[in-house]
Amino acid sequence: MELAEPGRDRTLEPPHEEPPQPRTAAGPLWALGLSFVATRVLIVLMCLGVWKISGLDVTGDVSVIYHGWYEVLKTGTFPMDDVTWQYPPGAALVMLAPGLLPWSYLTDFMVLTGVFDVLAMLLLVRAGVRGRRRYAGAWLWVAAVPMLGPTVYARYDLIVTAVAVAGLLALGRRRSRLAGVLLGFGGLLKVWPLLAVIGTARGSRTRRAWIAAAVTAAGAGFLVAAAMNGAFRFLTFQRDRGVEIESLAALPIHWARTQGKWQGQVTLNYGSVEFLGPWVHVIAQVSMATTVLAFGWLLVWRLRARVWHPATPYDAALAALLLFTVTSRVISPQYLVWLIGLAAVCLTARGTTQKPVAVLVLLASALTVLEFPVRFNQVAASDPGGVALLTARNVLLLGAALLSCGRLWRSTMGRAEEEDPAEEWDGLPDPEAATRIGDPFEAETVAYTVRPGIAYEQHLLEDLDPDHGPSSSRR
Repeated sequence: MELAEPGRDRTLEPPHEEPPQPRTAAGPLWALGLSFVATRVLIVLMCLGVWKISGLDVTGDVSVIYHGWYEVLKTGTFPMDDVTWQYPPGAALVMLAPGLLPWSYLTDFMVLTGVFDVLAMLLLVRAGVRGRRRYAGAWLWVAAVPMLGPTVYARYDLIVTAVAVAGLLALGRRRSRLAGVLLGFGGLLKVWPLLAVIGTARGSRTRRAWIAAAVTAAGAGFLVAAAMNGAFRFLTFQRDRGVEIESLAALPIHWARTQGKWQGQVTLNYGSVEFLGPWVHVIAQVSMATTVLAFGWLLVWRLRARVWHPATPYDAALAALLLFTVTSRVISPQYLVWLIGLAAVCLTARGTTQKPVAVLVLLASALTVLEFPVRFNQVAASDPGGVALLTARNVLLLGAALLSCGRLWRSTMGRAEEEDPAEEWDGLPDPEAATRIGDPFEAETVAYTVRPGIAYEQHLLEDLDPDHGPSSSRR
């Protein structure tokens, strides 16, 4: 590169177009596509009963319960007398959507779920392409989702996860308002996507994302409530719940039951199989208290965090969701698809602290399909083998939560003035006030002040010497 000599009126003008993106390798994309198709065919075969992995028919929730709710919802009212309806008002849109398709309700629901599965996959692949062929997130989605067996296409949680994935990736692209809208809408489907805004960097991005999420959730919730009766009746259905037998909180009862020291009931209650009887109320109260403490920790983390890296919003969202999951008195098998989705988003960004956490989520997913539906009868009976399997899965989730929070804390508690400006977001003005070269999915992302000529020269120098990145030049 020839620089201007003193006295010569010569400047290096940056081109108006963005620097060329690296060429996408066709091989990995073909492998991803074929693997995705093959694994999803297996899921469909399991849902249709062509390939049976257990004697339980997990599609009954769709063909019986969801379809029953659909019949009620299309009359203009929520199922106000059905305590199994435990969902925010936006879930009504998911239950009604299959009615727009021409086949049976079960087939329509599976088609709808498959469409959102493809959407999540495309978003993760696109993030990988923009991140210089970083496809670990897409591969996690391909491999881990089918590990949950037919349940993943027989519940609506994959749809919610796809919306959350879209919102988080928009947040990473600094499209704060779009991210807020998507996550707010996701919160109206199932509350947990609202947790994803916890990791937004301080400043205007946080304000835009949080306001958009709040306005979307409140506005859409108001419209649904105005159009249909009983939109928020579900809030009263949580009062008398027991402890769901697959939750972390249920383990003490399982262990006592294997020794014949607990006399209570295992029954279908509020839409899930729960423990009712001695200790249950106390354990439920402790579980809710730990949830409050977990959110208190998240608040302390956010107030004390000094440095935001490009991957911090993703890492914080996964940590928050893991805390919410392990402290809940309900852990249904489909909850794992939430964790898979957010872990996959983390893996799209170089510099994420959550790689070992994603491995633990993958292992927990493999154990989950064994716990439900393969050996669910043994789990429900507190058979020692079933309890050991459930314990191993829940210990993995607890370990993932603790590891995730620890790594998030350490990555954001460094002194801001000692951090590389290339990796720090806090000190930057709004995106409109700076010229950015690079991509938030890359560790090499550089934020420059408004000096495009110097910025472009620096970018060219980095291209010439790949080992001389922004992280190796401290001033």
